Amino acid sequence: MSTPDSPHSPSPAAENPGPNAHLGLIFSALILTMLMASLGQTVLATALPTIVGELDGVQHMAWVITAFILASTIMMPVYGKLGDMFGRKPLFLVAIVLFVIGSGAGGAAQSMGELVAARVVQGLGGGGLMILSQATIADVVPARERGRYMGVMGGVFAFSSVAGPLLGGWLTDGPGWRWTLWMNVPLGLLSLVGVAVLLKLPARQKQERRRIDIAGMALLGVATSAIVLVATWGGAEYEWTSPLILGLAAAAVVTSLLFIWVQSRAKEPVMPLLLFRNRNFVLTMIAGLITGVAMFGAMGYMPTYLQMVTGYSPAQAGLLMIPMMGTLLVASVIVGRRVSITGRYKAVMVTGTVITALGLGLLSTLSADSPIVLECLYLAVLGLGLGCSMQLLTLVAQNSFPLRLVGTATAGQNYFRQVGATLGSAVVGSLFATRLRELLTERIPEAAGDVGANSLTPQLVNALDEPLHSVVVGSYNEALIPLFLWMVPLALLSTVLLLFVEEKPLATTLDD
Repeated sequence: MSTPDSPHSPSPAAENPGPNAHLGLIFSALILTMLMASLGQTVLATALPTIVGELDGVQHMAWVITAFILASTIMMPVYGKLGDMFGRKPLFLVAIVLFVIGSGAGGAAQSMGELVAARVVQGLGGGGLMILSQATIADVVPARERGRYMGVMGGVFAFSSVAGPLLGGWLTDGPGWRWTLWMNVPLGLLSLVGVAVLLKLPARQKQERRRIDIAGMALLGVATSAIVLVATWGGAEYEWTSPLILGLAAAAVVTSLLFIWVQSRAKEPVMPLLLFRNRNFVLTMIAGLITGVAMFGAMGYMPTYLQMVTGYSPAQAGLLMIPMMGTLLVASVIVGRRVSITGRYKAVMVTGTVITALGLGLLSTLSADSPIVLECLYLAVLGLGLGCSMQLLTLVAQNSFPLRLVGTATAGQNYFRQVGATLGSAVVGSLFATRLRELLTERIPEAAGDVGANSLTPQLVNALDEPLHSVVVGSYNEALIPLFLWMVPLALLSTVLLLFVEEKPLATTLDD
């Protein structure tokens, strides 16, 4: 039996006693659910300016993205632990149903509040789809061979990240933005059938009755929500010294301490503290958090920038994200296959974080009149860096623990990456929206008072006469682009952390 710190044989020949005959079918089902979940995160990016203009809610713009990510983040450790305890297939089906319900309700929303609430429900399912897909691969494929599968999953995410903004833009220009959510209903039903029919996992040994850590799950949800609310509202809708923000900060600290106390005493903790005694898990966890900040800080708001500043349509803005996602896809697949062949992963992870920092630094140099080719090139550099590191962080976390803990470890690593994604979306969106309102208020003349930040759409901006058009475009550029420079030190911090990862041989057997 392997232990978290025991070495594994580096032989490339994997001995997989699992259900190899069904591996292709299992992987097909997982790809289908991963595609649906990742589309849920990206498809609204190009539709966002139209949505906030139609529903008159730029002040809630960040929450359209943040609500989904926050809900999925909270649920990740829950799905990971319950999957380890009771099996993954039933949880898959529950997650798909929640995702479909949220998608249908979001498409029918008549206000920003209703849309955000629907995105919460959608995220409750989406978190399960992302975690269970990765953990199930670990059930049937040894770590040494898992790199190529994780690489393909990273490629699927990259593909959907291209297809999502592109499809979102096409639907927004055509039948309307509501179809960016309604399209998930037939796709979700197809996934439901696929998982029910195709997902055949090894039978689990019967175990004694196990107690669910309800208190830990509840405290984790409250602490995560409080942290994100502080990051989203602090300095934007409320002063940092306001009673609400101070109260939320206190709640985050208290519930986090209570969560640690509960985890130290629970028989089946949702996030066992033994995870944090493993150096590789802690290092990749922090690096994953930083990766989430960088990726969603850029991916969530660059399509809006491209529409408002360059004047492109939503569909064109989606196409312009292809360089970033194309390099992410290619790098993820190539790196995954290379890791499966060589068993080496540390150098490429470190290099990936350096390239990520370079991409963020380049994006911070853009101006309103920068050539579009230059913008696409900088996005491609960022995608290359993310593709070289993102999936390997999960692989290293999985390889650090025995199979019986792989779902919990996968969920823990992804949880912190999603916390980074949530904070990235929340903080970048909050700072972006706040600075944008300030700039527009300062610069738009009183005679054009009917042109406000809350009601701006790409079509309205393109129709503005000079000099008002230049004022709006310049304000969007100055509100967003400097934020990328602030992320560069974070990316370099992840580089330093990954230098201390111990490159353990990847397991070649499925050992519980």
